[in-house]
Amino acid sequence: MLSNGSLVNAPIPHNEKGPRRHRDIDVLTPEEVRALMQACSRRAPTAIRNRALIALLYGSGLRIGEVLSLRPKDVDLDRLAVTVQSGKGDKRRVSGLLPDAVDAIERWADRRAQTGATARDAFFCTLARGACGAHSTAPGRALTREYVARFLKRLARRAGIGKRVHPHGLRHSHADLLRRRGFDMEQIRKQLGHASLEITGQYLNHLGSSDLQDRMRAIGSVLSSPQRPPRQELGGLLLRLSDEDIAQLLALLKKSGA
Repeated sequence: MLSNGSLVNAPIPHNEKGPRRHRDIDVLTPEEVRALMQACSRRAPTAIRNRALIALLYGSGLRIGEVLSLRPKDVDLDRLAVTVQSGKGDKRRVSGLLPDAVDAIERWADRRAQTGATARDAFFCTLARGACGAHSTAPGRALTREYVARFLKRLARRAGIGKRVHPHGLRHSHADLLRRRGFDMEQIRKQLGHASLEITGQYLNHLGSSDLQDRMRAIGSVLSSPQRPPRQELGGLLLRLSDEDIAQLLALLKKSGA
């Protein structure tokens, strides 16, 4: 229908849909993830839990929904393995975990055991009765995506991180880390739980170049005059000096005891 010369509630024909627009992705560096975790209190139970959640999101590259569905039995810190019982497409998979993530997760597991939460409750569960988004919560309930998004934004401000920080961004950052550390595309595909290499390729391309800038920097100088060894530089300098200048230089060196 037309209203004031514009279409209102008119369906868009399938062949007229434009390409899907992606929001810019801000990949976090390991230093920024560390700052995000350090912005959490080290004593408050919720902060211990939230630090562990960040460590697992970044350390495994899981989707936020997969992380919030984990149960204690799914997190094997000894094997550095996290089992997703029902990932995208209802597929089960086991993803690896960064060793650096273990300490924060283990500390939360110890604290969680003191809360009365059971093995059937979500691994990352609520600790007290209260409000979480639009729904009331009870102890032992799974956290919501909205809650995680809110506390990540709050921590980013506290840590002075100017980038957009969100749960899926930590998955992007994990993929970028694997690529920079030399993992091949098939390994990254398995870790992220993608159905095909094509999806992984699109995913990595969307993140941008990995080490192109570093490789360009390693080329070094090609347009400026090449630097000669110090002895050649000194020899060239002496050849340009007069006998009188050389005599004065030797006198200064003798005077200084060099």
